Amino acid sequence: MWATLGIFIVAILIFMAEAPSLLINKSKRELWVFSVLLVIGVGLSITRGLNVSIPNPLDLLIIVYKPLSDLLTALLNS
Repeated sequence: MWATLGIFIVAILIFMAEAPSLLINKSKRELWVFSVLLVIGVGLSITRGLNVSIPNPLDLLIIVYKPLSDLLTALLNS
């Protein structure tokens, strides 16, 4: 609970520090990218703060390539 609140406060402070300069420079695309990345970072940080397991991209690669690896191993061993 406190970690989530702290993460929100830090994210709001970061947004308040960066967004005005992007708006003054009329950098709307950069503001969108910054906002999306900040939301993703806040989401992942909250998830991590709540001790929820986050799968990493390597797990997906293992799921995709494991059957192919097993097939090639079986073919080479026969």
